[in-house]
Order: sequence, then structure tokens, then C-alpha cells
Amino acid sequence: MAEKEPPGTTVVIHGGNYGPSSQQVVCPNCHNRVYTVVKAEVSRRTHIIVILLCVFLCWPCALIPYCIDSCKNKNHYCPSCGSYLGTYYN
Repeated sequence: MAEKEPPGTTVVIHGGNYGPSSQQVVCPNCHNRVYTVVKAEVSRRTHIIVILLCVFLCWPCALIPYCIDSCKNKNHYCPSCGSYLGTYYN
């Protein structure tokens, strides 16, 4: 049975367990404890949604996925050194 973390303990996230919002991590590059900077960036999925909207004659709405963050990947970066930490895929 796993033990619970004591109050005030920070859990460090390594690998691909990032969420859609900023998270506290220890940067593997600069070793600072930081809250990640999240940038929503267009992905292949966003382009596919746009193409499908065009194919199904919804071309007036086709560019909307480029304006909606939920259609984009959330890339996490370290605010101290700017290194890429991971991505949250929708």
C-alpha cells in the first residue's frame, strides 16, 4: 500500500504526466523548482479538424479550431531556463 505524502510536500513530475494547466516541477535542466509555463500550440490534430470541417462543407467555421485552446497541445516550459519539459495531448 502506497504511503501518503506529508502535508506541504511537492510531488515532482517526470515524463509525460503533464496536465492542461501549469504544474510545479523540478526542471531537469536548471534544477530549479518552478511552475511550468504552458503554451497552447497548433498540432496535427488541429489541422485534421480544420480539414474535416472543410471537407464536410463547414468551411465558414473551418478556422475556429486555430482559435480554441482545447484543440491544441499544451507544451510545458521552464520559466527559468526556457527548456521544454513535456506536452499534454488532448
